[in-house]
Amino acid sequence: ASCELAAKLGPYETYPGSPVSKGILQYDMWNVKPTDLWDWDKLKASIAQHGVRNSLLIAPMPTASTAQILGNNESFEPYTSNIYTRRVLSGEFQVVNHHLLRDLVNLGLWDEDMKNLLIQENGSIQKIPGIPDELKALYKTVWEISQRTILKMAADRGAFIDQSQSMNVHIAEPNYAKLSSMHFYGWKAGLKTGMYYLRTKPAANAIQFTVDKSKLKKSTIVDNTNGVSNGTVIEEETEEEKKKVYNMSAMTCSLQNKDDCLMCGS
Repeated sequence: ASCELAAKLGPYETYPGSPVSKGILQYDMWNVKPTDLWDWDKLKASIAQHGVRNSLLIAPMPTASTAQILGNNESFEPYTSNIYTRRVLSGEFQVVNHHLLRDLVNLGLWDEDMKNLLIQENGSIQKIPGIPDELKALYKTVWEISQRTILKMAADRGAFIDQSQSMNVHIAEPNYAKLSSMHFYGWKAGLKTGMYYLRTKPAANAIQFTVDKSKLKKSTIVDNTNGVSNGTVIEEETEEEKKKVYNMSAMTCSLQNKDDCLMCGS
């Protein structure tokens, strides 16, 4: 399309001398050979004749509003959580990853108890008994995926992104060593943007007012991963009370430690 516009309107002002004017496209600079899905040689011949109208074309970015409307996650990012709260003028409501919801319904696993467990686990299914391992591997949240893997996927896309990509990094507890290692790895991989935003986890989880505690306080038989029940019983009420006390104390505002306050640090 940019070449077609150039045929009508001429190339952009500083086109002469650019890599594209010399027949070098983005993937050529990465030494990557594309598939035969498109006729790249024909495109290069047209560019040699007419040029291109745009100096840059692709810059994947976070698109939260559009993603929510379509029921998808932001841009190319893995899901931050498989359940979240959406706020609109009429109020708030819970939204579940509709791909996960479909699979759980098909397996006959979706019910009120499963919803409460999903909320309790902050949108993660890794510790929920009864969910098959293949689903747990498929629906890992970004916090459960190695950030090195995220960087590798960004580098794979880089050969076909001529501007840059708004790649966020998610590290629950960042430190100097982790950030330095991440930046150097991304730089060696050829990324133009090593990090758009650094996402961290709060010091304390928000109190889950929407969880039905009467469901969760029931004694639960732990599933054995080998398929044999060992009959172990876990009493969850005591732990829930401990979590409540901890979360309430963590929410207390401290001017000396603003980042740990759920209000000041947000």
